[in-house]
Amino acid sequence: MTDLDALMYTAEHEWIAVDGDVATVGITDYAADQLGDVVFVDLPSVDAAVSAGDVCGEIESTKSVGELYAPLSGAVVAVNDAVVEDPSIVNNDPYGRGWLVKIRIDAEPTGTLDRAAYVALTGGDA
Repeated sequence: MTDLDALMYTAEHEWIAVDGDVATVGITDYAADQLGDVVFVDLPSVDAAVSAGDVCGEIESTKSVGELYAPLSGAVVAVNDAVVEDPSIVNNDPYGRGWLVKIRIDAEPTGTLDRAAYVALTGGDA
């Protein structure tokens, strides 16, 4: 089980786990719940450069289409093909098998939230 207190969060409802110079990124359970049943995931390609704050993908659900924002700058080193093939993984295990991309980061993320701040942002629903 993922230690949710060890993750960083963004106001765009993404989580970040940094291991060395690689950050794993996914969307939070709050975001997955708000989207509803995820039916399509479009992710950037491996080796794509992403910039913090820019849209780098799309998540479509039965309720709406949400954009995936790069929470940090760097190069994509891996994408989770499992969620592309079975988008329901994002709903079922957003902090585990439902990760979306791994980015080799240029610098430590800034402006992120800790778990308590993220829970406060979502009104305690996270």
